[in-house]
Amino acid sequence: MDAGGAKGKAKSDINVTPLIDIVLVLLIVFIVMVPGLTKAASVLVPQVITSTDPPKTDNPPVVISVTQDGKFMLQSKEIDISTLKDELVPVIKLMPLDGRKVFLKVDEDMKFQYAVDALDQVRMASEQVKKDTSANPAFNGFMGSDTKVAISIKKRN
Repeated sequence: MDAGGAKGKAKSDINVTPLIDIVLVLLIVFIVMVPGLTKAASVLVPQVITSTDPPKTDNPPVVISVTQDGKFMLQSKEIDISTLKDELVPVIKLMPLDGRKVFLKVDEDMKFQYAVDALDQVRMASEQVKKDTSANPAFNGFMGSDTKVAISIKKRN
């Protein structure tokens, strides 16, 4: 048997033909596979808008405050909790259907019941506005959204 070398010795050169075959097969596999791996969705990155002026709104925010002595304030007017719903209904009706918001400011040391009472009045006012809106033929039975309430707790130092 001939080993390819002189005088029956083994040939010390590397046969690169099988190595080239394997490299070419791997190259073809990678060429075929790479386009299938790059199926990424295009992403739209939100742009940051820097402005020194706050956004202008037609309606000022509705703020209900609970003072330290347990009195309720609608904007800057002192109000009884039993009449808060009746005062809120016309104010909420003036808000856009998808942007009804009320801010509730409560002192940290106050009882939770004051906040619960105010939230209950806002909920009842919101339900009354939704009923009035759905009864209006101009809205074709559309009730609008609920009134959202953001609660701010004033901390004492």
